[in-house]
Amino acid sequence: MQNQNKDQIPLSSPQIVSDSAPSESDTEVILNEKVKINWYRTNVEKSVMSGLMKRSDAKAMRQCVLQLALYVVTASLCFVTIKNMSLGNLYWSVPALLACFFLHGTFSHFMGLVAVHELVHKTPFRSQSLNDFFLYLFSFLSWSDPLWFRSSHVRHHQVTGFHDLDFELVLPQKMDWDCVKFWFWRLAPFPKPDATWQRIQGWIKTAAKNPTDKKFYDDRWHEIHMPGQDVRVRQNAWARTVLAGHLALALLFIATGHWYLILIVNLSCFYSPWLYTLCIVPQHIGMTPDSPDFRMVCRTFTCGRFLGFLYWNMQYHIEHHTYPAVPFYNLPALRKAIAHDLPPAPHGLWATWREIIPVLKKQRENPDYTFIPELPITATPLQYGLVQA
Repeated sequence: MQNQNKDQIPLSSPQIVSDSAPSESDTEVILNEKVKINWYRTNVEKSVMSGLMKRSDAKAMRQCVLQLALYVVTASLCFVTIKNMSLGNLYWSVPALLACFFLHGTFSHFMGLVAVHELVHKTPFRSQSLNDFFLYLFSFLSWSDPLWFRSSHVRHHQVTGFHDLDFELVLPQKMDWDCVKFWFWRLAPFPKPDATWQRIQGWIKTAAKNPTDKKFYDDRWHEIHMPGQDVRVRQNAWARTVLAGHLALALLFIATGHWYLILIVNLSCFYSPWLYTLCIVPQHIGMTPDSPDFRMVCRTFTCGRFLGFLYWNMQYHIEHHTYPAVPFYNLPALRKAIAHDLPPAPHGLWATWREIIPVLKKQRENPDYTFIPELPITATPLQYGLVQA
């Protein structure tokens, strides 16, 4: 791998091109939807791309059903362990229960902004009614907002990693990876109280707001990317649905004497995010901002089939950003089609993080340092900071 400093590779300042009038403020121009970046993409034959873009209800249904089945299995393990606990077996039942919650929280996290992410792209199912059904089901279980996330994520794909353009990804990313407290709460088989309350409180605020109020959103980023009263009404309604639904479930669990189901069902996506963290952080961390080349700003790694299943193949992240219309189950085939133009991918999380940690160390010493991948001799040279209409 070729690690270089920005001082060694000159990056030109990005030229923000907009059709808007120059009299607008800098912020308005930067956030304007008409800003365009001419991204480099590896050419793929039309016949090959046509096959890669085909959607399959069967493949998408298999993914969703198996993930929900895994959720039910780990939830059932938690339930059965609790039901069989007694004062006489606490020496083994407590460790067993913690292990069950650890597994349940670990797998549940992938039902949030992993499953929701791909369904937001609307690429898994050929039938959009099925896509929407599972999108809102996973969003409900994981306390996710698909309306805001879709709007923000579309923008993220358009301007990935560009300063003052992409507020979903701000490079360089900060991570306290060597902090004991950081990893404790990622491994903990129980929710972090303050973070859980802040998340629920955010939903309460959204549900309580008046969608006819022009100041529905608290910041300019939301206001720019979620315009129109109709969107505010739908987001307000979804927030109320999430809160009412989870409250109804919680009351039902308490009324039936199964209060612990609140931890198993309502809060399953609030604890043990360690594997989710190890998978999702490599997407962009340590990479180069302000470049119109996804090979510079995204990282791909490969892994086993089970982890790829949990992660909805988002380990193929360069490929996903290059052609976001390709369904997740076709990303391995897309990788094969354009591998001649891509950096080599580390295999497994261990190898991936062995590549990342030295980069994080160097960025602490020099915030301008970025990881520059080495390309095959057959590849088109990397593109640096050139932005065009």
